Amino acid sequence: MDNSIPLTTSAAPKRPSRLTQLRDSDLWYSFRAHPSAIFAAVLLALVAVTAFLAPLITPQNPYDLAALELWNSEIPPIWEAGGQWPYLLGTDTQGRDILSAVLYGSRISLIIGFASVLLALAVGLALGLVAGYFGGWIDNVIMRVGDVLLSMPFILIAILITAIASASLPTGLKDVLAAPILIFAIAVPSWVQYARTVRASAMVEAKKEYVQAAKLIRVKSWRIMLHHILPNCLTPILVAATLNFGLAILSEATLSFLGVGMPPDQPSLGTLIRIGNQYLFSGLWWIVVFPSIQLCLIVLSVNMIGDWLRDALNPKLR
Repeated sequence: MDNSIPLTTSAAPKRPSRLTQLRDSDLWYSFRAHPSAIFAAVLLALVAVTAFLAPLITPQNPYDLAALELWNSEIPPIWEAGGQWPYLLGTDTQGRDILSAVLYGSRISLIIGFASVLLALAVGLALGLVAGYFGGWIDNVIMRVGDVLLSMPFILIAILITAIASASLPTGLKDVLAAPILIFAIAVPSWVQYARTVRASAMVEAKKEYVQAAKLIRVKSWRIMLHHILPNCLTPILVAATLNFGLAILSEATLSFLGVGMPPDQPSLGTLIRIGNQYLFSGLWWIVVFPSIQLCLIVLSVNMIGDWLRDALNPKLR
């Protein structure tokens, strides 16, 4: 008779999902305990959702010139005398519905701001890692180019790039490529900040033992930079990218306001403000006020999220 006790194997503990890890993280706890961050996130989400669902919720496509009717021009907001449905925020001098124009313009401003930050972030991360890891003449060349860009005003560089692109392109392509040109013009002077931040962190990390050990076992340089050094540089970069998102949207609005951004038939918030500014003192205040309020709400919510993220990721404040 076999009196041996059968061995039982316990199942390996189940690894929590990414959503569970996020819910139990200090970052999520900090977010829940920060009322201004919750308010800013809800506000930004509301703006983004309404902007990208604009074709479904707006009474008019402001980019379709055939949909504009001049006899519906200069209608005041619905609560003013003479207001008409469905033009809740009134119309401009061309019969364009202000609410539709604001939501469509917000979508353009958000896309250009996000794409320009993403492009600048990619270039800055790559050049900053290379400069901090290799050093020497490579570091000197990259940083001197960055110093040259920092020595000139941001808006001047962007205007110069847009002017050169507009003069070089055929007439038919200027309006088609207006958004990519703006993205490139905003990203060119913006990558320097990311590169300098990553370079400083990469120079510190490159001297640590785990990087030296990786070099001894002949791990490729690009793998060391991407898998070992880059994760330790992401905290300040994430905060900078969030804050620069608001600055990128403001830069696009500034360029469009100066007349070197989006064309009038594809109006962003800056273009709408430029057009409405011409009629500010003629009593048509709603043409400029509502796009300005929308721009302020977007930048305010992004900056509030950036301020919370900076405090939440700062180990000294925990």
